[in-house]
Amino acid sequence: MKKKSFLYFVLCSWIVLAIVGIIGAETKDKKENKVEAAFEFSEDYSPDFSDELDGKYIRDIFLWHRNDYTVYVECIRPKKSRFEKNILLVHGLTFSSHEFDVEYEDYSLVRRLADEGYAVWRLDITGYGLSEMVEDGFMPDTDYAADDINMVVENIVKTTGQDKIDILGWSWGTVTTSRFVKNNDEHINSIVLYAPLLTGVGDYEVKEPFTHINWYFAVDDFQTKEDGNVDYDIMDPAVIGIYCSNCWCWDGDSSPNGGRRDICVPETEKLIDLDAIKKPTLVIYGDKDPYMNFQALDNVIDELPEGSRVEVIEGGAHSMMLEKPYHREFQDKIVDFLKSN
Repeated sequence: MKKKSFLYFVLCSWIVLAIVGIIGAETKDKKENKVEAAFEFSEDYSPDFSDELDGKYIRDIFLWHRNDYTVYVECIRPKKSRFEKNILLVHGLTFSSHEFDVEYEDYSLVRRLADEGYAVWRLDITGYGLSEMVEDGFMPDTDYAADDINMVVENIVKTTGQDKIDILGWSWGTVTTSRFVKNNDEHINSIVLYAPLLTGVGDYEVKEPFTHINWYFAVDDFQTKEDGNVDYDIMDPAVIGIYCSNCWCWDGDSSPNGGRRDICVPETEKLIDLDAIKKPTLVIYGDKDPYMNFQALDNVIDELPEGSRVEVIEGGAHSMMLEKPYHREFQDKIVDFLKSN
């Protein structure tokens, strides 16, 4: 029997908190009138829930369905957005799409892109985050996730009326994104591969269908000092606190291992077919990222189509979008690339 209760309990609790904390004293009728007014221009645009954030953004929540599973999709956009620019962010392993929206100072990639005029879409792959839980953690593997992405892209195009969107994948999300665009790039304008796993990360047998999450998993990708402790010169303690809190709220105590099993193969095995990518692509990574096959990345620009770029952020690691010295440069390079396409 599928475990739906956790999804709906967390979602309902979050919605209640959002309404109380953000909407405040505004009445339900006034809120609904604002939401209806915002969507007068699009008959197909029908989110399951909408609210206002920080007086600047609209957050829309969609519960879309594939293979009898509920897939959680969230869009944060400027209040006056007409969806001329859309981008979909695709998460990696273990944790879900909240990683792109750490709401502290200027660390949120979601809100930076929204400030640039984008409607910023995120999905939780089936079995992750606020999407419906699965009984078999091996089921949502790379191919399954690519089909989730395809479904979400098709729905974004339908609901916004825009034929082309941009897409960004991080870590395993670069593998799922590239698998998706290999055969389904007709609605894609440009691609960002952040910390791309071009090859396997090492031959390791993944025996358990789920990874059981603890604090160490949450901070495992943060840079550390020689003594093994997190380097607070690079990671702001406030960012760590918010990030870890989001992990517990969104992801609970386990994560599917289908994708992990796919990437835990020898470094000689390709995970991303660069020749199959036909859209302008930004490859961006940090030179301190332990998951990168730097040899494979050396000549990556030669395998990418015209209009592509490769950006290496010196000192940055796998989570450089949250790293104090590097997150602004990371955001700037992505925005500059998107503007060029």
